[in-house]
Amino acid sequence: MNFKEYLKKYKEKMGVSNEYIASQLGVNRSTVTRWLKGDTKVTNPEVIEKLSFILGVDVESLINSEERYEKPVLGEVKAGYDLLIDENFEGYEQVTQDDYYRGDFFLRVVGDSMSGAHIHDGDLLYVKKCNDVPSGTIAVVLINRCEVTVKKVIKKEGLLILEPANPSVDVRYYSQEEVESLPVEIIGKALYSRSDLV
Repeated sequence: MNFKEYLKKYKEKMGVSNEYIASQLGVNRSTVTRWLKGDTKVTNPEVIEKLSFILGVDVESLINSEERYEKPVLGEVKAGYDLLIDENFEGYEQVTQDDYYRGDFFLRVVGDSMSGAHIHDGDLLYVKKCNDVPSGTIAVVLINRCEVTVKKVIKKEGLLILEPANPSVDVRYYSQEEVESLPVEIIGKALYSRSDLV
């Protein structure tokens, strides 16, 4: 049995909620939810110690024995505009086996223009490499080969529209000619944003 299964079994046996477990460990409910989904692992030594006591098993050994799936953190993406492309390798982030095959890399979010879509300053955005997305999809866009941003991409009547999820940030409109001449290139689809990694 792996850590996720032990935690599920404990939840069922004791009839407790994610909120209750979180309060016992001093973490957020969303963190417990991510553990149960296998989206993230426990890294805090104090939390590992408390979990080992609650579950009656050596949680550190469980975590260390599980196969690790990781993707690189390649730099920053602006939730706003005017951030120059920055490929500063930060290291690796652990992902689930499913997510390992779904996406390609993480980018660190800078700014709050996508806060309405739950993409916040400092988050890690998990991205699948691609050069096109359907209209209405949140994507990572490279403008003029030097500025990288994350926005909702809307296509209509010869326009490519980059729409923020924050009313205080301007919407940008690009004609088909500008898309080709600047260029404005879609470099990836946003799969999810990760924050509060306890």
